[in-house]
Amino acid sequence: MTNILIVTSVDAEKTAAEAGLKGDSRFHVISGGVGIAAASASTATALAARSYDLVINMGIGGGFIGRAAVGDLVIATKSAAADLGAESEEGFISIDELGFGSAVIECDEKAGDSLWQECNHRSLPVHKGSVLTLSTVTGTADTADRLLGRYPDAFCEAMEGFGVATAAKQAGRPYLEVRSISNPVGPRDRGAWQIKEALARLTEASRLMKEVL
Repeated sequence: MTNILIVTSVDAEKTAAEAGLKGDSRFHVISGGVGIAAASASTATALAARSYDLVINMGIGGGFIGRAAVGDLVIATKSAAADLGAESEEGFISIDELGFGSAVIECDEKAGDSLWQECNHRSLPVHKGSVLTLSTVTGTADTADRLLGRYPDAFCEAMEGFGVATAAKQAGRPYLEVRSISNPVGPRDRGAWQIKEALARLTEASRLMKEVL
């Protein structure tokens, strides 16, 4: 691939990704902002200014307990807007069920498989499955359980993936989401977060991207 856009949310993630790429001119890394709206707008702006062969959302995220541990990598098979829908007496109703479109966008299988295989070859802890996009980060075990009930193949939650995916899809570009786990999903415990370690793992992932994409 000649041109690859990597969208992170904050400068610390951007720096971590660039550290692994070591100036490879095929990759353009931006800080798109926190949340689905900022990520979508920033990605769309970048795609309007230049042609890219692949769009990647890259950053740290929360791992579902028992599925992805702190320090693991998650390569998304799909990005899902897990809180996009409506409440009802019977529970949450997704926009798919409401008939207003889809809250799920598939990731590029070829790119994802190539990176996953290389991570396994290098003995890096890695998983493949859904990454959930939420506007409000999960803070209770009950919410984590409800999310897994709706998305049993989920490994990770973050705040930008579906926004980046939407912009890529509308531009007709393939999309991938890659996350390193900084904290467990559930009750908020800042003492359990390992952001420095997660950013270092993100650098390892971007280093492998140079070789396989």
